[in-house]
Amino acid sequence: MFKKILIANRGEIAIRVMRACRTMGIQSVAVFSDADRNSMHVMLADEAYNIGPAPSLQSYLNIEKIIEVCKKAKVDAVHPGYGFLSESSVFAEALKKAGIAFIGPTVANIEAMGDKIASRDLMQKAGVPIVPGTPGPVKDVEEAEKWAKEIGYPVIIKASAGGGGKGIRVVLDPKELASSFRACQSEGFNYFKDDRVFIERFIQAPKHIEIQVFGDTHGNVVHLYERECSVQRRHQKLIEESPSPSVPPEVRERMGAVAVKAAKSINYVGAGTIEFIFDNNTKEFFFMEMNTRLQVE
Repeated sequence: MFKKILIANRGEIAIRVMRACRTMGIQSVAVFSDADRNSMHVMLADEAYNIGPAPSLQSYLNIEKIIEVCKKAKVDAVHPGYGFLSESSVFAEALKKAGIAFIGPTVANIEAMGDKIASRDLMQKAGVPIVPGTPGPVKDVEEAEKWAKEIGYPVIIKASAGGGGKGIRVVLDPKELASSFRACQSEGFNYFKDDRVFIERFIQAPKHIEIQVFGDTHGNVVHLYERECSVQRRHQKLIEESPSPSVPPEVRERMGAVAVKAAKSINYVGAGTIEFIFDNNTKEFFFMEMNTRLQVE
């Protein structure tokens, strides 16, 4: 049983975790940058520590400083919230070495799902349906043209380490392939220091469906059904609806079972989200990626 938890985050999510801690009789420790000195999460915590200047790289992303505070405050565990260090295997590993529990997935979980190409391969081996596409990264335009022709237009090009709408291009016309391929490579490198890209079939009547899963350390996994996230702008979700108005009941049950199967295949621990692309024409669904963290919603 944890007696004291540090929340390595700020704002709304830090407040939610602190309220849960209070309900459970657990002491909470806040961290804050110079800019957040008078924030509500600082006032609500049992203890609070300054971790540096306003820029997040010098404060909320400063692993060394956060672990220093963990030791000073003698906490049992760290809750990362979402964003910042929530999907950092480096942070999870550093906490493990310091003898502090990470309230989230294992280092292996984060690393397995953090790479879109590797995660596609893992899911395919586990028998989880994936969108037809390249078996690995595509090295140049010539290879991209060959694969796009084989998959069949339209196709979608994705950066392996992409996220937040970055490193994604839909190609309807073969003439646009070369420029789109280079743009995805460039965004992947500029935003994530990884220029590897892969190509998939573009689902023309797509619905973006997510299923939240929770796993424990005894091999048990449950899901909390789906939410539809199809209303988007620049690949960023604007509205989420649950239950999905698009997914038929029989597909909903199958999708939930597949989400649990996917999580169990990597011995997933903690909260996570399996993202599916659902073809509204054929009623097929395919694994897209997994977020190894608590979702904002």
